[in-house]
Amino acid sequence: MQGCDASVLLAGNERNAFGNVGSLRGFDVIDKIKATVEQSCKRIVSCADILAVAARDSVVAVGGPSWTVSLGRRDSDTASEALANRDLPAPSLAVTDLITRFAAKGLNLTDMVALSGAHTIGQAQCKNFRTRLYNEANIDPDFAMLRNASCPQATGSGDGNLAPLDTTTPNMFDNTYFLNLQLNKGLLHSDQVLYTLVGGATEDIVDGFASNQDAFNNVFAAAMVKMGNISPLIFPQGQVRRICSKAT
Repeated sequence: MQGCDASVLLAGNERNAFGNVGSLRGFDVIDKIKATVEQSCKRIVSCADILAVAARDSVVAVGGPSWTVSLGRRDSDTASEALANRDLPAPSLAVTDLITRFAAKGLNLTDMVALSGAHTIGQAQCKNFRTRLYNEANIDPDFAMLRNASCPQATGSGDGNLAPLDTTTPNMFDNTYFLNLQLNKGLLHSDQVLYTLVGGATEDIVDGFASNQDAFNNVFAAAMVKMGNISPLIFPQGQVRRICSKAT
């Protein structure tokens, strides 16, 4: 993960990182948007800016908050699977490791918990939550049984089977993700660890967001602005790709 430079859109490389392969989707949607934009203004709007605006608009489309997207990013001409594997938070990380990863990008505890709340929508692959289902005690038994049906215990069996990160309202951007954590219904280990230390800093933040959706929306929007400013490429660095999956 190099920053907000659309490196993840380049074919191969970052797409093959552990946390991305089989999980990141929708590249065709970005390609269609880029092709339409290119018809009107060639090599003016970067793939990085399109991705940032699409992220904002997709959240709004499912009931989430809006925020102002700063524009002017440029696209990288390289991408690194190794960097993505090093920097992207893995679903198996402990809360202390998550804090370290986010802090390295200039994001604080509240940012981290709010951005984790993006898991109020989307799905995860069985291979990323199997260990939690069958080996962790802090999981609601009925919730675990529900997920067991599509995620067998045997490694390699059903690895790519998907389950919603938020079973309650999987297609709505709301604060149910945090309510689920309070009930030990976090799907990923890296979700539930935000609510494992009684009286811990992240637990207090989860409680706050669980009880106040407006607070969550406001902090999430602000955190997305901060994340959108992580190491962007600005002219004269980088390029404006003609096709988002290729450095051109």
